[in-house]
Amino acid sequence: MVFSFRERSDTIHTQFKKGVLELLVLSIVDEKDVYGYELVEKVREAVDVNEGTIYPILKRLTNEGFFETYLVESTEGPTRKYYHITAKGRKRQQEVLEEWKSFSKSVNQFMEGREKE
Repeated sequence: MVFSFRERSDTIHTQFKKGVLELLVLSIVDEKDVYGYELVEKVREAVDVNEGTIYPILKRLTNEGFFETYLVESTEGPTRKYYHITAKGRKRQQEVLEEWKSFSKSVNQFMEGREKE
């Protein structure tokens, strides 16, 4: 399959997003319990993302034991499902954060070296 430059750029950008979404989701829920749409809005502060991208991540993280959920009645609409991070989730968040720091540091050092050439 041959990609145009624009298609390849979009694909690469999508892969960058996928690489950080788990970290963002874990970090946001680590700050406080949130419901799905609220979480989407917080992620959007950092990365342009569709709502449909976040819910599968939430489902996977919940199934893997990183989150627990509970329901809260809402005066503004249907009952909301809140996500709460578990001890296992906090550990995973720290692991992913360390991986991200190491990765971004390596890339930044490489790029800074390239700029000097």
